[in-house]
Amino acid sequence: MSGVPQPRYCLKPLGILALSLVAGSLRVSAAFAETSLATANADLQAGKADEAISILNGALKSEPNNAEANNLLCRVEYTLEQFDQAASHCQKAVEASPQNSEYHHWLGRAIGERASRASFVSAFSLAKKTREEFETAVKLDPHNVEALADLGEFDKDAPGAVGGGMDKAADIATKLDALDPARAHSLRAAIAEKNKDSATAEKEWKAAIVSASHPAVQWMELASFYRRQSRWPDMDAAIKSGEAAAAHDKHSAIALFNGAGILARANRQSEEAIKLYQSYLASPDKTEDAPAFDAMTRLAKLLSQTGDQAGAQRERAEALALAHEYKPAQDGGKH
Repeated sequence: MSGVPQPRYCLKPLGILALSLVAGSLRVSAAFAETSLATANADLQAGKADEAISILNGALKSEPNNAEANNLLCRVEYTLEQFDQAASHCQKAVEASPQNSEYHHWLGRAIGERASRASFVSAFSLAKKTREEFETAVKLDPHNVEALADLGEFDKDAPGAVGGGMDKAADIATKLDALDPARAHSLRAAIAEKNKDSATAEKEWKAAIVSASHPAVQWMELASFYRRQSRWPDMDAAIKSGEAAAAHDKHSAIALFNGAGILARANRQSEEAIKLYQSYLASPDKTEDAPAFDAMTRLAKLLSQTGDQAGAQRERAEALALAHEYKPAQDGGKH
């Protein structure tokens, strides 16, 4: 009716409510995504590659440019020795978050593995790119010890044509002195060994043990040096010391994996190597640096060599249950 006020519907409160609901939904989605990525990382550390990949593929389907999801998928693929795919996903992580030191570090690692398997022409450019990524990682975070140590290892092994060199590696060791003295000594030991100065190398490996808060890994590094020197009693004693040190440090389980690998490469004490692999696999502190499925595959090979074919078959089956695309397990433990 004319002159009669018409009812007016106030949309503003409803708009505020809608925005509030949307914001709440976004917070829930973000929290869910963060939880999913944390689960994927836990699966990565436990060696559950298939489960981690499933979570990460789901996350990337809804958010293809998620930097952390791409980085984690790169690292899973790295453990599976799928280095082309790993480099691709690490590149996406870097593009999404170019100021993240860790992402550049992992991209460098993935490209470095590609370089080690490439033809001479391709290897040259890939090696230069590897160093660039390690160097960028260190520039972005001078306290990124892992990246700094990898840069030092690269410089030790690589020629000057791709940016490496012994002098540069020595400079990295000096920088590591203030951040991680044990790693500094380990790098100096590796430099000395490459220069065929075995006496200095042994001295530095031992200094790394003394400098480390938890020296189980450093004991195994010394054992590996003794293996290369064919000093078998010294190697055996160092492995025993590393095993004892690991028993007092739950974060040093990887030392058990390393010790088993040293014995296997030396073709000595198969039963002891089997025990070390089994102890590592029984530990709750496994790590992506020694994937459980890799340990199972290596254990299967040892069990087969000692005549336990049933045990070998069981370990390979368990490895494939965790990572069905892991080629060494598919190939029957050839590694």
